[in-house]
Amino acid sequence: MKTLMSRLGYTFRDESLLQTALTHPSCSGERHVANYQRLEFLGDAVLQLAISRFLFDHYPDQEGKLSRARARLVCEDSLFEASHQYHLGDYLILSSGEERMGGRERPSILADVMEAIFAAVYLDGGYDQAEALILRTLDQPLHNHPVDRKLDYDYKSLLQILTQKDGGATPVYELVARTGEDHCPTFVMRVMLNGEELARGEGHSKQAAQQQAAQTAYNQLKGSWNR
Repeated sequence: MKTLMSRLGYTFRDESLLQTALTHPSCSGERHVANYQRLEFLGDAVLQLAISRFLFDHYPDQEGKLSRARARLVCEDSLFEASHQYHLGDYLILSSGEERMGGRERPSILADVMEAIFAAVYLDGGYDQAEALILRTLDQPLHNHPVDRKLDYDYKSLLQILTQKDGGATPVYELVARTGEDHCPTFVMRVMLNGEELARGEGHSKQAAQQQAAQTAYNQLKGSWNR
């Protein structure tokens, strides 16, 4: 706990809050302990507020663009990637079954735990401490032009609309490779159309790699497809 608190940059007065934030629901029946689900619910609200305030203060864009930027920042992919800096997988409290199923590296679990930790800090030290942790945790994506017009697109959807035009086929995504350490994997995905590879992409989650592959394929196809 001391090592994790050092990484988070926050020392809990009530360490049981942090322990609950790290406890997977699979332990509730096995060990009769509280799990992170209630904290996750609260943490999502604290996260939404902190990110909304940051975007409101730093970007003069209209509500629609700010909402899309916020959605990208608080999504599972973003929180999963952010969790790597704290090595959260090393600290999860899991049942033996969830451990065997690879729960320590599962993006959905790590994203949920990240939100639960935000709530735990909020309850232990107040909103200002929770906001400070959120801004530290998401510092890179927050300052990487989160409202850039180029980032407004869901390229998987755009590519599907393009290829299905006039009754065409639906793109299919396939895993090519998974590399890196368990706590920080890199996935390589390819997008296929009618059995042929259009493009490849990589990222720290399958969804991110799929988006990159779709973006490359869409940019390559959109000129000739629309003629």
